[in-house]
Amino acid sequence: MRDLAWLCSDTEEFTLASGRTSRHFFDMKPVMLDPECAHLLGVLMHAELEGLDVDAIGGLELGAVPLTGIAIAKAPIGSALYGFIIRKEAKGRGGRKTGNPPGIEGSTLSAGDRCVILEDVTTTGGSALKAVERLVEIGCEVVACITILDRQEGGAEAFANAGIRLIPLLTLADIEGDA
Repeated sequence: MRDLAWLCSDTEEFTLASGRTSRHFFDMKPVMLDPECAHLLGVLMHAELEGLDVDAIGGLELGAVPLTGIAIAKAPIGSALYGFIIRKEAKGRGGRKTGNPPGIEGSTLSAGDRCVILEDVTTTGGSALKAVERLVEIGCEVVACITILDRQEGGAEAFANAGIRLIPLLTLADIEGDA
């Protein structure tokens, strides 16, 4: 994680998706697309999924796209777990065969499905909570969000306020502690 994703500067501030600035920047794409890291992410995500009794996993593009593929690929053969992707802007083409509303693609989601949101980096939780809103609109229950990294800048609190458990695989403190 430190070698592939983390940039830290004592002088430069990076602008994050949340609009905040930070001296820490994480680009998880090199991590998610590295074979060894992808394998380990799949193992870690499935360890967290055990006991959650979920039907589907996925999240908001772009970060959740590779994570969903990794998690589904690591599911045991015959698993009933399925994946979905939520577009930031509906294109109007997806969902025709599945019956999902525009902007929700992948497997069919039904009212009552128990879902886990996947996220690469959590700062405030705002992006992932948009995905939660879309799922709740169609009657799904979101039971947790698994994130590769919690930057510890309010995301856990935002999810707690929404009644959803945030499950970080790592935190900023973990990364800084190894420095």
